This record gives sequence, structure tokens and C-alpha cells, in this order.
Amino acid sequence: MSGRLIYLIGPSGSGKDSLLDAARTRLAERGCRIVRRVITRSAEAAGEAALGVSLQQFAEMRDQGAFALSWQAHGLAYGIPREIDEWLAAGDDVMVNGSRAHLPQTRERYPDVWVLLLTVNQAVLRQRLLARGRESEAEIEQRLARNAHFSERLLAEEPSVHVLDNSGSLEHTVESLLTCIGKPDLCI
Repeated sequence: MSGRLIYLIGPSGSGKDSLLDAARTRLAERGCRIVRRVITRSAEAAGEAALGVSLQQFAEMRDQGAFALSWQAHGLAYGIPREIDEWLAAGDDVMVNGSRAHLPQTRERYPDVWVLLLTVNQAVLRQRLLARGRESEAEIEQRLARNAHFSERLLAEEPSVHVLDNSGSLEHTVESLLTCIGKPDLCI
């Protein structure tokens, strides 16, 4: 494949969807496509430009080979449309809002995947999660501890992971993303 698969991962609340939305036009100008995921929840509830489908529709799509990648997390099913293979073969870079837990399977299918970990200062992440109001404070603290452990382990096991900090302004993170993608040696 000529294009590069850019696999964006990060904890819930790190701002992946906001970053992708804010960078969409500028990434497209650089020949990088952002994948529209298929998720088993309504598009309104998805919080991103996703295609919401029922669990039955998802299963049918998966069984028909519609996905290049698929996984389950937090009681939902996620799919990355197979068309990414065509885009990659055509030389386009493709950015996927991926799953940290599904990274090993992604690496099996796409050995040259370029992994980008979006991180956020724990205090900032705590405030974002509290503002969403989806979890109790105790659940948020558990999530923060799991996220910190997961990120530490990932960076220890995957030295090729590039890190992008989203603790500051979204505009700054977009600029850092564009720099990182254009000049990977400038990423951590």
C-alpha cells in the first residue's frame, strides 16, 4: 500500500472527535482522509461524524465483509469501512479513530500502521469527563487510573507510538497534529 494508515487512539475525553472535526479540512488538503466509523448507536449519540446502525445491521455488514477493521468496546460495536484499503492503495493517507485495545489486531492487518496517541493532562481530562456527566466521580477516578496504566504500558510496549498532547487549546493541537503527520521525527 502506498498510503499511510494513521491510527488515532486515546482515552475517552481526550478530544479525538473534536480534533478530527477541527483538522478535517486541513488534513484533506494534505491528501489525508478521515474515516467515518460505523457504530452501533444513533448518530446523534455518537458524538462524532459516525454512521449509527443497529446491532443487527452491524452484524450483517460485518458478515458481508464491509469492514477492514471491527471491534467491540463499552457495549458497542465499531467498524472501519473496507474502502480504506482502496484509499491506501491509491496513495492517500487515512486517519482512523481507533481503539487502544484493538491495536494488536490492527497491527496484524496493517503492519506499517502509524500509531498516534492523543494524551491529556489528568486534571484536564478529569474536568472534561466531569463536564460530560456520563459517569460518577468514582467511575471517573477509576477510568483515569486505567487510562494512565494503559498509556504507560502502551508506550513501553510500542516504542514507535507517536504522542500528541491535547491539554491546551484545540487550535494548538491541530497545528501539532499537522506538524507531526508532515514531519514524524518532530513527534515524541
